[in-house]
Amino acid sequence: MIRILLAGQGGQGVLSAGRFLAESGLHEGREVSYLPAYGPEMRGGTANCAVIISDEEIASPLCTVPDVLIALNSPSFHKFAPRVKKGGIIIVNGSISDSFAGRDDVSVYDIPANDIAIEAGDVRAANMVVTGALVALTGVVQERSILNCLREKFVGKQNVYTNNERAFRLGMQAVQNK
Repeated sequence: MIRILLAGQGGQGVLSAGRFLAESGLHEGREVSYLPAYGPEMRGGTANCAVIISDEEIASPLCTVPDVLIALNSPSFHKFAPRVKKGGIIIVNGSISDSFAGRDDVSVYDIPANDIAIEAGDVRAANMVVTGALVALTGVVQERSILNCLREKFVGKQNVYTNNERAFRLGMQAVQNK
């Protein structure tokens, strides 16, 4: 079982990334929980979601002590980094946040997600950069499952699909090179 907390501000694709992970887990026949939370402001407000993927039944969708934190902005990083389980992983968007967690019992990956997304063709694909990093680091779902979900989501929008696929692959490479 892996508990993943994705956090950022509305409009950064936090909830979409969480859905792609959850749907990928379902496509692979795994047990999945997806619990989104966002402020009333939506775009610009806070947004986070908890995704749990397991081979066994999931007792609770709550993710108070995540194995992995993906933080797309600085406030989310500083708010949730202390909650990550000892031995866990933090993936932080280094384009817009520092990466000092003040802990030496977790692995912190500072990924310049916005910069990589721009390189891929669209800054809005930063969520796919960190998703790629997550998949490369944990193997929580298969690469092809995420890409299939992207294809389903962006049917008829080939350019959007291409940018997101490129961002996902660049995110995988970003952690493989570290």
